[in-house]
Amino acid sequence: MKRTELLRKIGEAGGVLIRRGGKHDWYRNPDTGVSQPVPRRREIKDRLARHILRQLRSPAR
Repeated sequence: MKRTELLRKIGEAGGVLIRRGGKHDWYRNPDTGVSQPVPRRREIKDRLARHILRQLRSPAR
Protein backbone atom coordinates (compact mmCIF):
# COMPACT_ATOMS: atom_id res chain seq x y z
CA MET A 1 0.00 0.00 0.00
CA LYS A 2 1.26 3.47 -0.78
CA ARG A 3 2.08 5.59 2.27
CA THR A 4 -0.14 8.45 1.08
CA GLU A 5 -3.12 6.09 0.84
CA LEU A 6 -2.44 4.75 4.35
CA LEU A 7 -2.20 8.29 5.78
CA ARG A 8 -5.52 9.19 4.16
CA LYS A 9 -7.16 6.13 5.76
CA ILE A 10 -5.58 6.95 9.14
CA GLY A 11 -7.09 10.44 8.94
CA GLU A 12 -10.51 9.01 8.11
CA ALA A 13 -10.20 6.66 11.08
CA GLY A 14 -9.57 9.62 13.41
CA GLY A 15 -5.78 9.40 13.70
CA VAL A 16 -3.72 12.56 14.13
CA LEU A 17 0.03 13.09 13.77
CA ILE A 18 1.69 13.54 17.16
CA ARG A 19 5.36 13.62 16.12
CA ARG A 20 7.73 13.03 13.23
CA GLY A 21 10.81 10.89 13.56
CA GLY A 22 13.72 9.87 11.38
CA LYS A 23 12.31 6.54 10.23
CA HIS A 24 8.76 6.59 11.63
CA ASP A 25 5.96 9.08 12.29
CA TRP A 26 3.67 8.52 15.28
CA TYR A 27 -0.10 8.78 14.97
CA ARG A 28 -2.65 8.70 17.80
CA ASN A 29 -6.38 8.26 17.96
CA PRO A 30 -7.56 10.87 20.51
CA ASP A 31 -10.76 8.90 21.21
CA THR A 32 -8.95 5.74 22.33
CA GLY A 33 -5.50 7.10 23.22
CA VAL A 34 -3.81 4.39 21.14
CA SER A 35 -0.59 5.38 19.34
CA GLN A 36 1.07 3.61 16.42
CA PRO A 37 4.29 4.21 14.49
CA VAL A 38 4.01 4.52 10.71
CA PRO A 39 7.17 3.86 8.67
CA ARG A 40 8.40 6.68 6.45
CA ARG A 41 8.67 4.51 3.33
CA ARG A 42 6.81 4.90 0.03
CA GLU A 43 5.48 1.34 0.13
CA ILE A 44 4.16 -0.25 3.32
CA LYS A 45 3.34 -3.94 3.36
CA ASP A 46 -0.39 -4.61 3.32
CA ARG A 47 -0.30 -6.72 6.48
CA LEU A 48 1.42 -3.92 8.43
CA ALA A 49 -0.98 -1.31 7.02
CA ARG A 50 -4.01 -3.39 8.13
CA HIS A 51 -2.51 -3.76 11.61
CA ILE A 52 -1.91 -0.01 11.95
CA LEU A 53 -5.46 0.81 10.80
CA ARG A 54 -6.99 -1.81 13.09
CA GLN A 55 -5.16 -0.34 16.10
CA LEU A 56 -6.07 3.28 15.32
CA ARG A 57 -9.78 2.78 14.57
CA SER A 58 -12.31 3.76 17.20
CA PRO A 59 -14.43 0.89 18.54
CA ALA A 60 -17.59 2.58 17.19
CA ARG A 61 -16.20 2.84 13.63
